[in-house]
Amino acid sequence: MAEVIESQQDTKRTRPTRRSFLKWSGVGAGTAALVANTANLGMPSASAAKADGMAGVDKTVWNVCFVNCGSRCPLRLQIKDGTIVRCLPDSTGDDSVENRQLRACVRGRSIRNRVYSPDRVKKPMIRKEGTERGAGEWEEISWPDALDLVAEKIQYTIDNYGNEAIYNQHGSGVNGAAIGAANPFQRLFNLLGGSLQRYGTYSTAQITAATQFTFGELEEGGDTVPSNSFEDSVENSQLVVMFGNNPQETRMSGGGILYTSQFLQREGVRTILIDPMYSESAVVLADEWVPIKPGTDTALASALAHVLISEDLQDQAFLDKYCQGFDEDHMPDGVPAGNSYQSYIMGKGADGIEKTPAWAAEITGIPEDKIVALAREIGNAKPCAIMQGWGPQRHMNGENQARAICALAALTGNVGINGGGTGGREGSYGPLTMSFPSGENPIEASIPLFMWTDAVTRGAEMTATTDGIRGVDKLPVGMKFQLQYGGSKFAGQHSDINRTLEIMKDQSLCEFVVVVENMMTPSAQYADLVLPDTLGPERWDIGHNEAGGDLAYYMYHEQAIEPLHDTMDSYEMAVELAKRLGVEDEYTEGRTRKDWVQWMAEENVKEHPELPTWDELSEMGIYRYHTPENHVVPMRKFREDPEANPLATPSGKIEIFSSELWDMAKTWTFEDPQKGDVITALPEYVDTFESTIEARSNEKHPLQCIGHHFKGRVHSTFANLEWLTSAHHQRLFINPMDAEERGISADDLVEVYNDRGRVRVPANVTTRIRPGVVSLPQGAWYKNDDGVDVGGNINTLTTLHPTAYAKGNPQHTNLVQVKKA
Repeated sequence: MAEVIESQQDTKRTRPTRRSFLKWSGVGAGTAALVANTANLGMPSASAAKADGMAGVDKTVWNVCFVNCGSRCPLRLQIKDGTIVRCLPDSTGDDSVENRQLRACVRGRSIRNRVYSPDRVKKPMIRKEGTERGAGEWEEISWPDALDLVAEKIQYTIDNYGNEAIYNQHGSGVNGAAIGAANPFQRLFNLLGGSLQRYGTYSTAQITAATQFTFGELEEGGDTVPSNSFEDSVENSQLVVMFGNNPQETRMSGGGILYTSQFLQREGVRTILIDPMYSESAVVLADEWVPIKPGTDTALASALAHVLISEDLQDQAFLDKYCQGFDEDHMPDGVPAGNSYQSYIMGKGADGIEKTPAWAAEITGIPEDKIVALAREIGNAKPCAIMQGWGPQRHMNGENQARAICALAALTGNVGINGGGTGGREGSYGPLTMSFPSGENPIEASIPLFMWTDAVTRGAEMTATTDGIRGVDKLPVGMKFQLQYGGSKFAGQHSDINRTLEIMKDQSLCEFVVVVENMMTPSAQYADLVLPDTLGPERWDIGHNEAGGDLAYYMYHEQAIEPLHDTMDSYEMAVELAKRLGVEDEYTEGRTRKDWVQWMAEENVKEHPELPTWDELSEMGIYRYHTPENHVVPMRKFREDPEANPLATPSGKIEIFSSELWDMAKTWTFEDPQKGDVITALPEYVDTFESTIEARSNEKHPLQCIGHHFKGRVHSTFANLEWLTSAHHQRLFINPMDAEERGISADDLVEVYNDRGRVRVPANVTTRIRPGVVSLPQGAWYKNDDGVDVGGNINTLTTLHPTAYAKGNPQHTNLVQVKKA
């Protein structure tokens, strides 16, 4: 095995000599700060943009691709006789990094296919009386009757159970829109007394907890503590090391950081990618791929730390000044000896195990000499950008995986400097623009987002120290009314689909479910009432990006066509409900949807005078602005003066040893610590159930299964469009060694299964995944065929068991078997 993996690593690229990054991209270092003011000068206006594309169209309007990829690219839709006839890309900008053209990827360019999809929900639909959820038996219902019913159910729930029984389900399918992403229904619930709150996300629950316990919350806000931007790495890093990061697919567009990340290769910055898969990013960006077993990044980081400490390559001056917990001389008062990170790494801690490269090689599958060489390269590179994607943290031990990578950045003294980083995901600037104001939620109780099914089945039993409930010690009631907008949770993004659907079918638990959606998704089939929402081209909005590196942008979004079918904009739905529930005036403040959009644009200018007015934005289409500090470098102020700018941790320093987790470990309780449910003050390697170690002895399910992001869709958005599915096939990635052992050839139909479910898909036999691991691209639409999911959704196989203290989704921690169908 080691020889096989070694041969896959032994691919080196010859890189060009690095030139000045800003000079190459057309912007000199002295003029970078001017980009915000000059980005749109000399560019085509919205009216001028009408000239290109098809002849004879009635108009060309600016739109935005509102999906959850972070980029949010501009689109220009050409309209003829009230129909979208063509989708054009951004016509502004140039080939420089700071003023780049924001070209939408194939997903954004498929907007016509979405608008005119036969899968659209065309009328309000109510589950046929006497049938169970998921039976697929529907009847049409008029809008007045549908909205009367929803209002009645909301009021009934409040009167009989209290506002804590109402839940506004998380949905990210309209992220980036000023109104859609803010969810107009939450404003309604807040005016009615609030609803059960949630914290964390499916994407980032574990890394959010990890970075906030390590660094505290940064002054810039946000869920996670980011690392430096790719632009900074390109210009200033000697070495870039990425753990489980795949921007070429997760940020796939010209608007996002896909474009900037490619300059790592173009500018000759040596890049190492550590990942179980030879991903698109490994192909495009990396000089070297290090194939690691899933869920073992902490073990690798610990062994790298062992080499750094043994060879005196750690930045001791940085650790002494800026960090708590590296050695016994820098521990908080009252903590017994032997609990420092150095003691843990060198085998002087409680477990007595020295975290040597040989120890880690057995766990990670990476040869010992490779670990030693990697550690020396990291320790000698000045500066070194260490960063992670969101894959490593999406494991049962994900909090510690994320913390261990951040600790590696601290050990090498790379935090808060150009060319370095925090160990988090690559950072981005902005946005400065606001979203639709939802108001304050009067309800204090908050659940971990991933545990909403527990709130349905045993809500009144959930407590702060057993289930991570915040705001109250114990939930007063279970979830009785659920509204899901812009998401596909029941049979899509949530874990263990078969168990989740059993829960949703039980109408004695969650008594009423309304789904607001534009497509009849598998999850929508499990609603009591489905309300057809409009799509982006059918409504007014403004857009902003979230993942553009040093560049941020602000976009005009005009209603391009009249709403199709008998659909209704979600804001109008909320207005109609507010009218029925007696809070219409407070809800609308006398504004239509377009009025709110213009009001937000005006408020943006009040807060940031450099931003364009509504009229100016309508002419520009896009406004680009650039970080005033040249590059995004989180924690720069802390690095420059830690006394004047302490972190929001108990010590005010970077906490490799977390005082908060030390205290939590004494009070939180777990049903089964053997599954990996433990809290450790240090980022220790924790073996969990269905891990790489268990895989060695599990004859029934010996393969680790992960679920990577996929270029043909954004989560489940676009997954039903033939235009994309014909090009990007849902297949199981399996190594030739594992395939040969099972008699599987390329494109054979295979079944992937465990005790939670069974999936049937074609096989992609490829050396681009390490032996012992398979991957099923996430986001496919679930399709039940006599107990087998033939749609290929990985969450047919994943577990509802949450991670230890973030209570997030461990959707990459799965053991399965594969056989030829």
